[in-house]
Amino acid sequence: MAFGVKRAELEAWKTEVLRGNIAFLTHYWYDPRFPDITTVTKVGCADLERLIRWCAERELNPRYIHRTPPFPHFDLIGQKQKEVLREEGLHEHLVRFRIR
Repeated sequence: MAFGVKRAELEAWKTEVLRGNIAFLTHYWYDPRFPDITTVTKVGCADLERLIRWCAERELNPRYIHRTPPFPHFDLIGQKQKEVLREEGLHEHLVRFRIR
């Protein structure tokens, strides 16, 4: 379940993904499999090869890409989420969602 994302943010993410750009969408999230995780960042790109390269460059296993068209994406959680958001300069995601 996703929480804390506005429709305009979701639509902007979808637009960027469909254009073949790497796009980031962070939101609050609950999954009983990960009780200590409260947020997820979806890194999407309709250009699957580009998304695979992006994952490989960050030592993320592309096997975990959700390949469902039209919005393929990789879910970042935990320490790797924090690390990637910092590397990408997405500090507003860290602050807004209290990712420490």
